Amino acid sequence: MNGKGTTARTRLERGRGALGPALELVHTGRAPTRAVLTAELGVTRATAGAVAAELEALGLIRVDSRPGAAAGSQGRPSHRLSVDEEGPVVLAAQVHADGFRAALVGLGGRIVATAPGRGTASADPAQVLGAVVETGAGLLRAAGRRCVGAGLAVPSAVAEPEGTALNPLHIAWPVGSRVREIFAERVRAAGIEGPAFTGNDVNLAALAEHRHGAGRGAQHLLCVATGHRGVGGALVLDGRLHTGSSGLALEVGHLTVNPEGRSCYCGSKGCLDVEADPLAFLTAAGRTPGPESSLLQQSRELLRTEYADPTVRGAAAELIDRLGLGLAGLVNILNPDRIILGGLHRELLDADPDRLRAVVADRSLWGRSGGVPILPCTLDHNSLVGAAELAWQPVLDDPLGALGR
Repeated sequence: MNGKGTTARTRLERGRGALGPALELVHTGRAPTRAVLTAELGVTRATAGAVAAELEALGLIRVDSRPGAAAGSQGRPSHRLSVDEEGPVVLAAQVHADGFRAALVGLGGRIVATAPGRGTASADPAQVLGAVVETGAGLLRAAGRRCVGAGLAVPSAVAEPEGTALNPLHIAWPVGSRVREIFAERVRAAGIEGPAFTGNDVNLAALAEHRHGAGRGAQHLLCVATGHRGVGGALVLDGRLHTGSSGLALEVGHLTVNPEGRSCYCGSKGCLDVEADPLAFLTAAGRTPGPESSLLQQSRELLRTEYADPTVRGAAAELIDRLGLGLAGLVNILNPDRIILGGLHRELLDADPDRLRAVVADRSLWGRSGGVPILPCTLDHNSLVGAAELAWQPVLDDPLGALGR
C-alpha cells in the first residue's frame, strides 16, 4: 500500500472510536457541517473527514462535498452533513388505552411510515403486541427498507432489568406483564432484525424531545404529559433519562394535588393522574365522553371549538391549577432548567399560558427567583420517536459493531 493509502487508514483507525459520537451529532442536528463535526469531536479535519466517509459508507449519513456558499461568506464552504434518508430504519410502536400505533423511523427522528391500530387494548399483552408487530412488519414489507432494531412505548412504569410492566393501569394488562420479552419474541418471530427494547411512554417522549424537539439544549429537562389517560413524567439529566434504581422514577401521576378529589386507580385520592387528564377535563366541562374518538381527541376538540363557553373555560382553569400545583412541587424538588408539556397539557398551556406559569411561579421557590421556562412539546408522536431512539442507541454507540461491514 502506498504512503497516501496508509495515512488514510491511520486516520480512520484513530477516528473509529469517534464514529458513535459523530453519528449522534449528525443524528441530533448538532453537526450540520464537517467543520462543526471537527470542532465538536476535537479532532483534525482529516480525521473528521475519514469518520464522515465511514458513516456514509455504512449508509447512515450523506456528505455533500459541493454545498453552495452562503451569501457574503468567504472561503470554501464546509461539507454539509445529513442523515441518509434512504438508510436503515427501526420499528417503533406505542400502545395506549385506545389502541396502538406502529411506525418506521429513520435517523434524525424522521417518521418514514406509520399506521394506527384502533380499538381498546386487549387485556392480553401477547395479543396486542402480536398485532403491533404484524402491523410494523407490514410497513417494512411495503417500504423495503433494512430494519436494525425495534422499540416499544407502553403506558406503564417498566421495571429494570426485567422489562416488566408494573402498573399498566389504563390498559388492563396484568401487573408484572413481561412486555419486553413478549415484544422481543414477536419481533424475532416476524423475522425482523436487531434487538428489541421497551420503555415507559412519557420517558421516551422526553428522550425524543430532548434530542429532536423542545428539550434540545436543556441540561435538566422535566417532561410532564397526559395522553389518552393518566399523567406521566420524565426527567432527562445531562442527556440521559433518569429512571431511578429500577426504572420507576418520576411517577408524577400519583402526586396528590387535591386531597378531597377524585379516587385514583392507585387507591389514593386527588392524584394528578385523575385530576389533570382528558377524562377529568371532559367531566369538569360537563361532557359525556363518546365512542367516536379517543378521550384525548375529544378534549382537544372541545378546547379548540368551545373554549369561549364559560363551563369549558372553567374546566380548563381547574385543570391548569391542578397541573400547576403538581409542577410547582416538582420544580421545588428537581430544579429543572426547562419544563415541557405534552398531550392535553400542551393545549392547556396554549389556552392560558399566563395562568399556568403564574401558579408555578407562586408555588415554587425557583419560580419566585426568576422562573423556569415552560414550553409545549413540539414533536408529533414523540413517544414513537422515543421508542425509536431506544432501538437506534446500539447503532449510535457502535455503528460498526451494530451494522457490520
